[in-house]
Amino acid sequence: MIDLRSDTVTVPTPAMREAMASAPVGDDVYDEDPSIHALEERAAAVLGHEAGLFCATGSMTNVLGVWLHVAPGTEVLCDVNAHVARAEMGAHGALTGVTMRTWPSLNGRLDAAEVERIVSPDAGPYLVSTACVAVENTHNFGGGTVQPFDQLEATRDLCRELGIAFHLDGARLPNAAVAAGISLETYGRLFDTVSLCLSKGLGAPVGSVLVGSAAEIARARVQRKRLGGGWRQAGILAAAGLYALEHHVDRLADDHAAARALADAVAAKAPQAIDPAAVETNIVALDTGTVPATQVVAAAAAEGVRVGTVGTRTVRAVTHLDVTLDQARAAGEVLGDVLARVEQAA
Repeated sequence: MIDLRSDTVTVPTPAMREAMASAPVGDDVYDEDPSIHALEERAAAVLGHEAGLFCATGSMTNVLGVWLHVAPGTEVLCDVNAHVARAEMGAHGALTGVTMRTWPSLNGRLDAAEVERIVSPDAGPYLVSTACVAVENTHNFGGGTVQPFDQLEATRDLCRELGIAFHLDGARLPNAAVAAGISLETYGRLFDTVSLCLSKGLGAPVGSVLVGSAAEIARARVQRKRLGGGWRQAGILAAAGLYALEHHVDRLADDHAAARALADAVAAKAPQAIDPAAVETNIVALDTGTVPATQVVAAAAAEGVRVGTVGTRTVRAVTHLDVTLDQARAAGEVLGDVLARVEQAA
């Protein structure tokens, strides 16, 4: 079975397992785990910030990052398909009283003019005031879109001019950095806080890091405990994340090449489903046309390829370190056959 449902399905490499097994550990609630300290310091330095906070999930780091900037009764702005809006189970509103408003986007691509159109930092006594703008890079539901750097800069400048915060959901930021040839630090310094996931393309088994100023991270550490996110000898997991940061960033280019090979193979048999030129990183979004995406997923699974749905007519395939270039190409041929067959039957 070739599993392309997500890059979260990776398992630790033998070298990563060795790093985990030999990691020095302590009780993190007492702030005594040296491996967690090392990871938090490394992640903060890589992203150009003062401090970091290791958490179990990217949803938690996003909730904490937005919470730092957005008081109950104010709002965070994001695009209509952002992960913080679609895929975090309404946690921002349910847990921290944050409201949310969205702007439209094409494939998740940031347009600073759309942000400027709706931002309202001082809305008066009858409307909700904007406290933060959140951007996702790469954009998951957009199909692995890399955000245009000039639009990130323009949005950063707008936020600074208006005195509001700028948060990055950087779950797959390393993919963006490798694809664009822009350093993680250059991206990170644009934002007040950054959430970086270690368990996607980087291949760690679990965990994300939130980075920001030392004062912000100290506040987030207390709130993490309130949310039940305090943990003990988690340095075993932090060691995997540290290994991933040190060894698995540059190799993301291999995943991008595999995704493009998959898209080319699909397009050769079902050109209506994908434009390979639109594949920027490790996510391939396939248009199933008039056929339900679930039908395509089931048919592909029956032929040894596991993919997922991200819409009623959209199938997502995600390449990762546990899938070779040849496997990605073979999976693309299977998906192309399935899409051509179901399209003909429809």
